[in-house]
Amino acid sequence: MIHLAKRVIRQTLNDKRSIMMILVAPLLILTLIYFLLGDSDYVPTVGVNQGAIPESLTTALEEQDLVIADLTDNEVQQAEKYLNDHQGIDAIMESSQDSGMTITMYEPSSKGAKAVNEIQKAVASLNPSAQFTMKYVYGTQEQSTFDSLGYVFLALFSFFLVFIISGMALVRERSGGTLERLLMTPSKRGEVILGYTAGYGVFAILQALLIVLYSIFVLQLSSAGNIGWILLTMVLLAVTAVSFGATISIFSTSELQVVQMIPFTIIPQVFFSGLIPLDLIPYHLGNLSYIMPIYYGAAAIKGVMVYGNGFMEIWGYLAGLITFAILLFLINTRALKKFRQM
Repeated sequence: MIHLAKRVIRQTLNDKRSIMMILVAPLLILTLIYFLLGDSDYVPTVGVNQGAIPESLTTALEEQDLVIADLTDNEVQQAEKYLNDHQGIDAIMESSQDSGMTITMYEPSSKGAKAVNEIQKAVASLNPSAQFTMKYVYGTQEQSTFDSLGYVFLALFSFFLVFIISGMALVRERSGGTLERLLMTPSKRGEVILGYTAGYGVFAILQALLIVLYSIFVLQLSSAGNIGWILLTMVLLAVTAVSFGATISIFSTSELQVVQMIPFTIIPQVFFSGLIPLDLIPYHLGNLSYIMPIYYGAAAIKGVMVYGNGFMEIWGYLAGLITFAILLFLINTRALKKFRQM
């Protein structure tokens, strides 16, 4: 038993990827969580018509941790339209003797919640028993967490599962000698990569279709837009995941090494998929989302499902996924020659 334990320890110490996953990956992920979920210095912006509310309320709002945007009476009354055109405003507050205090937000979010919290503190300092009515341009206060974040899970599950399957399968193909024999034929490296991508892409597309149809028609996940655009986004995301898995497999010699890359390649993307508003992330770390494929897929799906967007609103995200797929194809084609000497 002792000899076996010593052999395992020696093998692990000689495997740099295992050491990185055991010692470095937890610290990296915890540090990332610290930055993403720690205290944010974000200051919400609240729109009010200062001429229509008591001066004491204006003073109380100014004492809170928020920015006040002075709006006209017409802009406040058409709060939903104004928020749709000016997404830099987190909430609009309207006070009237008939309906009381009304707070309108773009959608349920941590930014809106922070704005409401500051407004409530200001009002409570003047009238602790004041009541509020919450309104949203998109979504409702009563919607479940699954309804509000379902688009994120669609993107994550599709990308992650396809990545695992394609990455491990390609490593197995190479370790079994299939890839080497294939490259001895007149087939070009680009054709080999395209062949594998197309082959696994078929199952990735089937999975994407199944996930979307099951979520919407069985689990009743609401969608404000055309389901066709969701399917197109999921298909592009799945194809990108196949190419991403191929990239990781080329630099791995076993299925274990593919798994070892997950903490460095997949888990960080989870935090930038829409679970956390990017402008709440400190030190401008939200900009890292632009180098992560899942962000583009989740953003496009959210645009369709939550906002009812069409092609003209999501084409940039679709172009991002296509760009990633092309870039990964070029990397994979080049890597076959450079790292495997084929």
